[in-house]
Amino acid sequence: MSLHWPWALLALLAVPLLLVARWWMNRRRKRSAIRVSSVALIRAALPGRSARRRRIPLVLFLAGLLVLGAGLTRPQASVSVPTDRSTILLAIDVSGSMCTTDVAPNRLAVASDAARRFIESQDNGTRIGLVAFSGIAGLLVSPTTDQKALLSAIDGLTTARGTAIGQAILTSIDAIAEINPDVAASGVDLADRTTGPNGGTGSVPAGDFEPDSIVVLTDGSNTQGVDPVTAAEQAAARRVRVYTIGFGSTEPAPMVCTPEQVGGDATGGNWGGGPRGGGRRIQEIDEDALTRVADLTGGRYFQAEDAGQLGDVLSDLPGEIGMQREDVEVTAWFVLVATVLVGAGVGLSLWWSRPRVTPGAPPERPARELTGALRGRHPAPSDSS
Repeated sequence: MSLHWPWALLALLAVPLLLVARWWMNRRRKRSAIRVSSVALIRAALPGRSARRRRIPLVLFLAGLLVLGAGLTRPQASVSVPTDRSTILLAIDVSGSMCTTDVAPNRLAVASDAARRFIESQDNGTRIGLVAFSGIAGLLVSPTTDQKALLSAIDGLTTARGTAIGQAILTSIDAIAEINPDVAASGVDLADRTTGPNGGTGSVPAGDFEPDSIVVLTDGSNTQGVDPVTAAEQAAARRVRVYTIGFGSTEPAPMVCTPEQVGGDATGGNWGGGPRGGGRRIQEIDEDALTRVADLTGGRYFQAEDAGQLGDVLSDLPGEIGMQREDVEVTAWFVLVATVLVGAGVGLSLWWSRPRVTPGAPPERPARELTGALRGRHPAPSDSS
């Protein structure tokens, strides 16, 4: 909660001033008290309710004034609101271990299928970019709404040696910087950057995030290039959230690539043209690093051990990525609550002070008439006709 006009809190001083004025008026009334011999006449002049009950309308009225005074400051609440300006960079691990068959037919095939469904489920306003990384990272498709181009790139994914998670994050940042002038490229020193390439400010207010996010899907740990946590620090400095997914189980399984999944390694070599197999192995996910990356950037880490879990993670991600925290003014709610409190106080005061008539008995004298009679302002009317 933040206040746009904090100096308006001075309006709250009206409440204690009203209490002081009420105390002063009550004190003056006590000084002008008179002595009477008829106790029955005094009881008739007083309201028929307890002291605690008489204070309820006053408390409600003053509470309404306090809430109204707080509303004058134009309070703002940080809430999650949907945005249609989001861009998602999907970085997929294509290292050789993605051919592990603990998830049938192998991890890369399942990840590719889940990525297709993820892309097809997005609305036309969401831009998606595709980054593939092994020993190096490359931008396959710049952020676009062209789903055909994205699906075609996924169908062409091939494996290679090495895992460069940190470089994949930096490549994704650079892809976002190309379309968002408020995000600096990974090689730009933020201390020296005052304006973006297209006139942007290069910064966002504290506590806010850019509408662009990075999703990193990997089955291992970083083996080459920049450290993932170092890359995450650059993303955090640019207010870009990074969501990480650790994919695969801890069950030993052989690595078997189909001919279509075999590609070159980081040095330009080739795994061969036919199906590629390896011994049974366990690929350990660096969950600590992936969790640290997500925490640093305001994202989340997810673990998916099979196709069903991976599909659930990717289907739930748009709900998180598509929400942006913004400061929304809530003055209207303060005014509404103040109106209800003041109205309730005034209404109860009028209702409890109304003249009461008992069936079969003469009307009850108003307290004001009897009080005036006690003070000698006018003679009390006679009960006899």
